[in-house]
Amino acid sequence: MSFERPAPDLTKLRAAWEEFERGEQQPGKVLANLKTAGLPEVLDELIESGWQPSTPAAADS
Repeated sequence: MSFERPAPDLTKLRAAWEEFERGEQQPGKVLANLKTAGLPEVLDELIESGWQPSTPAAADS
């Protein structure tokens, strides 16, 4: 019997990152949570689709 990974969960990915930003989780735990929530699959799909990040607008001075 083979193990099938569940589909990536964007809500869990965002929650894991927010916990890290608030200082509630150590980096190693955050990385584990991001991996189990499907970050590698999300990144692979973005790369395969040719997605490119947009350039942030320059801040008004």
